[in-house]
Amino acid sequence: MAKDLLVTLEDQPGEGARLGEALGSAGVNIEGLCAIMEGGRGAVHILVEDVAGARTALEEAGIAVEAETDVIVSPALPEPDLDTPGVFGGMARALAEAGINISLVYVAARNRVVLATDDNQRATKLLQSMM
Repeated sequence: MAKDLLVTLEDQPGEGARLGEALGSAGVNIEGLCAIMEGGRGAVHILVEDVAGARTALEEAGIAVEAETDVIVSPALPEPDLDTPGVFGGMARALAEAGINISLVYVAARNRVVLATDDNQRATKLLQSMM
């Protein structure tokens, strides 16, 4: 099962390369990635299937994994065409009306959406019922 790993990198040339090369050398595929740089540092979310391999590779490269989050990744969700206007809004509205809060969302490789909520089990069932 894929998980989201959170790391912090310095906002400087080569940091993304260090992360990508560490994972690539260990044979860990980056399924999705979201990085936001602010104030000289960046919060980087990495979606990986091989969590143990990713943790080892990152730690060996001097990159600490600060958090590991269970996420919902389509196709566990209905397979929306994320290029269609309103698809994410509909998903978010359905979750909001059920009282489920989204804490993390980004788009991953192969047009997949990655979500972390305060109730992933309920969110998955709700979103699957929309199809």
